Amino acid sequence: MTVILRRVNRVVLGLVGLVLVAGGGGVLAAGFDLAVPTWWPWKGPSDVLLSRADRLRWRDEGWWWPVVIAVLGVIVLLALWWLLAQLRRARLAEILIDTGDGEVATVRGRTLETVVAADATAQEGVSRAQVSLTGRRTAPRTRVALRLEPYASPAAALTTLATEALDHARTSTGLSSLPTEARLRAVKHRARRVT
Repeated sequence: MTVILRRVNRVVLGLVGLVLVAGGGGVLAAGFDLAVPTWWPWKGPSDVLLSRADRLRWRDEGWWWPVVIAVLGVIVLLALWWLLAQLRRARLAEILIDTGDGEVATVRGRTLETVVAADATAQEGVSRAQVSLTGRRTAPRTRVALRLEPYASPAAALTTLATEALDHARTSTGLSSLPTEARLRAVKHRARRVT
């Protein structure tokens, strides 16, 4: 389903881009007095996108321009939302595991994220852990964000994460490898007062 949505997204994006490029190119060609097709509504630099009659048609209606501005604002907000959705990395909904007998089992991505986060949080010196799965269903990758207590050793936290939490996840799912990107941050704390 994700692959289909991704393909539909790309096709729609390509069509919208093509329409915008063609429309913008036609307006620029007319503006520079270049040859444009006969069916094109604007023929030269003296033509305008909205004629005076079109601009003044709704002038006496108090609701017209606020509605136009509101609709354009909603379109801009939807376009920005869509852009941010494209930039966000998709999380895996499930992982496919080869059971060895020719069948495939699935593990929910959120479940594995929760288990790895619980294992990582149980480590000494880790106050909080966030885990997200990315990549392909047959070759997942993990991103782990650890918040370390002030006394925690970053090297020890990474070693324990790799040898315990990630190793447990890898062996329980039967994955040969589980590439991981780890980010460490220290918990904010007040400086101690010395008396």
